[in-house]
Amino acid sequence: MTVEEMEKLLRDEAQAQAEKEPLSRLMLGEQVLNRKDFADMLGVTLACQLAGEVIDRAELEKMFRDIYQKNPDILLCAAKDLKATVLRDAACTSHLEPLLFFKGFQGLQAYRVAHILWNEGRPFPAKMLQSIISRKFGMDIHPAAKIGYGLLIDHATNIVIGETAVVGNNVSFLHGVTLGGTGNEVGDRHPKIGNGVMLGAHAQLLGNIHIGDGAKIGAGAVVLGDVPPHTTFAGVPAVEVGHPHDDMPSFNMQQDFRQDCE
Repeated sequence: MTVEEMEKLLRDEAQAQAEKEPLSRLMLGEQVLNRKDFADMLGVTLACQLAGEVIDRAELEKMFRDIYQKNPDILLCAAKDLKATVLRDAACTSHLEPLLFFKGFQGLQAYRVAHILWNEGRPFPAKMLQSIISRKFGMDIHPAAKIGYGLLIDHATNIVIGETAVVGNNVSFLHGVTLGGTGNEVGDRHPKIGNGVMLGAHAQLLGNIHIGDGAKIGAGAVVLGDVPPHTTFAGVPAVEVGHPHDDMPSFNMQQDFRQDCE
């Protein structure tokens, strides 16, 4: 999925929706149809969501525009995240929905900008953006965390990702997942998540642990140690209960881990 392909999909869907539903025309015109490209669509949408008493919409639009111009690679990540959401979220019926309405997608894209600010040596605006994201979307991602592409963050409520966490590509998060530390230790203290991992609702992964590629973590699991690739862990504390039936459990979103025991 290229950025240009995503822009065309969004524009085509917006045009069809505007013709069908009069109540959608103002929003679609402002955030999609009257915008010159995907970067403009994304930046304006995020600014509309995040503007408020701390920073106004015009300042946010300019910040997003400048960041996207200097770092076009994060637009490709956004396009892949959006496509992942459409393919994996059963409640999603169009590409427009994640862009305009899904706080998991929107919060992730705002984090990507905060991460750029952090890497530029600008921690204050990065943490300011983190704080706004937390209040607006109910998810808290430290701007220093390193996150890949092709993510689904479903529902997003109570997602916490700590400062030294690393998340691979094509990972799926359900609500309430924590990638946290185990106390007040400093240094490298948060989980490292491989590619294609599925993290079930309210899974708590704590400490500098490694979750292998293609692993599945059951809902409500408390994971305190390493998880080998292509294994299913569940329980409190989590233990190995089986193996996913496919290489990338994040793709099929099968959350009932009992079949992995067979």
